Amino acid sequence: MYLAGAAVAAAALLWLQRLLWPHLWADARFLLRALRCRRRVLRGAAGSSLAQRFAGLARAAPERLFLRFEGQRVSYGQAARASRRVANALRAWRGPGGPLRPGQTVALLVGNEPGFVWGWLGLAMLGAVPAFLGTALRRGALLHCLRGCGARALLVARDLYEAVEPLLPTLQELGIVVWVLGPGPCPPGATSLQELMEEASDEPVPSDLSTPKDMMDTCLYIFTSGTTGLPKAARISHLKCIMCLGFYRLVGASSEDVIYVALPLYHMSGSLLGIVGCIGIGATCVLKRRFSASQFWGDCQHYGVTVFQYIGELCRYLVNQPKGEGQQEHGLRLAVGSGLRPDVWREFLRRFGNVRIVETYGMTEGNVTFFNYTSTLGAVGRGSFLYRLFCPFELVRYDLLQGAPVRDAAGWCQRVGPGETGLLIAPVTPQNPFLGYAGGRELSEHKLLRGVFAEGDAYFNTGDLMAQDAAGFVYFRDRTGDTYRWKGENVATTEVAEALAALDSLQEVSVYGVAVPGYEGRAGMAAIVLRPGCELDGAQLYSHVVEFLPPYARPRFLRVQDHLEMTQTFKQHKVRLASEGCDPTRLPDPLYLLDDASEAYVPLTPRLWEGVVSGAVRI
Repeated sequence: MYLAGAAVAAAALLWLQRLLWPHLWADARFLLRALRCRRRVLRGAAGSSLAQRFAGLARAAPERLFLRFEGQRVSYGQAARASRRVANALRAWRGPGGPLRPGQTVALLVGNEPGFVWGWLGLAMLGAVPAFLGTALRRGALLHCLRGCGARALLVARDLYEAVEPLLPTLQELGIVVWVLGPGPCPPGATSLQELMEEASDEPVPSDLSTPKDMMDTCLYIFTSGTTGLPKAARISHLKCIMCLGFYRLVGASSEDVIYVALPLYHMSGSLLGIVGCIGIGATCVLKRRFSASQFWGDCQHYGVTVFQYIGELCRYLVNQPKGEGQQEHGLRLAVGSGLRPDVWREFLRRFGNVRIVETYGMTEGNVTFFNYTSTLGAVGRGSFLYRLFCPFELVRYDLLQGAPVRDAAGWCQRVGPGETGLLIAPVTPQNPFLGYAGGRELSEHKLLRGVFAEGDAYFNTGDLMAQDAAGFVYFRDRTGDTYRWKGENVATTEVAEALAALDSLQEVSVYGVAVPGYEGRAGMAAIVLRPGCELDGAQLYSHVVEFLPPYARPRFLRVQDHLEMTQTFKQHKVRLASEGCDPTRLPDPLYLLDDASEAYVPLTPRLWEGVVSGAVRI
């Protein structure tokens, strides 16, 4: 009788748990896995650097395949020897400034190639601080970055040297040495690193050079993308770099996996998650110079790829490819990344088979991350009470017009409720620090909110608008800079873009707000790319937006383009599009206006635009 009663009680509790906390066991399993990964990664991490961890793996498994790049196959042992040659060559440097010393910053202007990895690890072996530069930087922006991180030297790839050559006189004035990753001869003011490496030993350098005094010291700099201004050098600590060794283990990868990395290595996703994460599990990395949707599935079959490191745009490129044979004949089992739209996610699974997708969220300089470990469509992760124990965050009300969080009469921020959109912030604590940026303190202070819930507290401001539903799933809504206000209502550009993207005739969509003379706020505008063979049907598009969007969210203007320009990190150039406006006399692309009278989008002619500006035509 007692056992029967206990069984009934246990069944009732299990039923109650499934009803009230259906994801409890998934949350608990992920938390335990995260704790195990952290313990494994930090075991002996005090005074341990990435260079030392890599050297240990190379000693333990020198023949294990590390990189596949075009026709090259490089083992962990070969990679270690190449990195040591870089370290010994720069340690023996007797040119301007003398040998490279621990703590000095060396900027890397190198694309996706093995030389990036050897240069990075070689500098780390010397205790130097690498600074990863975007390969599209030129002239003023490049000089800004070099000054901003306090570079003592610049390591540049041979194919990118043309970006540096006009700046050589200025770099010499600044005392910045230029090493070219390639054969000589080099012009005055630059030196071939390859020639230095040919004369250098591949013997290990003293390990104490790479031992950090404090795990919170700067390990490297990664520049923010700078879509709304010049890039800033985000400080990455030794601890954060070491923690990235556990990334792939945390999402379910192992040493048997082959990981496809086509993201830029100067970006955190490519370097810290892609390369460092691969080192953390001793897996093989297939490194690509750039992503090619037409080559991807062939590469997966050729290299035996099992894991794909993505940004949402890459998946969109794949689903926009023509359907072909063999697109489900692959060994890809796991795709991990960020920024995957729900419609693309759904189509990716339908087209390419049962691939487990783990959507994540994080910022290069941020102190909060999310993992969608349940593969729930559209969510960036879960914020369960268990997860908040080691990754706390808050969502607070945000005033789009003021560009700041809403505060009550006492001056404190206000938390939003389930399903409401709010600004994502995270407390800055010793356990979850924010190291800030190189340069003036004001650069870092700009990202902090103080006096949020109590006197003296400090929170990192992500600048991202999120919502958390009643089940604990977190959804990305928009970036505060992208959201606009129209007709007294707040419009989230991602929601409008998702509604438009549901039309089969549209291949790419970018939504933003534009200023219109005589109107307050910003009117919605969408830059669109039509699928091959499709024409714009203004009546159909009008019917679609009326069905799926409230009146204030319907784009008033359309701009038809051949393609949408992206930044080097696959972000849309919304700021530039918004600044170009919607005047048909100034734009070369076909423009359309939402016309309620004709129930269609009609061509926006100069005469019709004059009517909008004068007020004769209301929008």
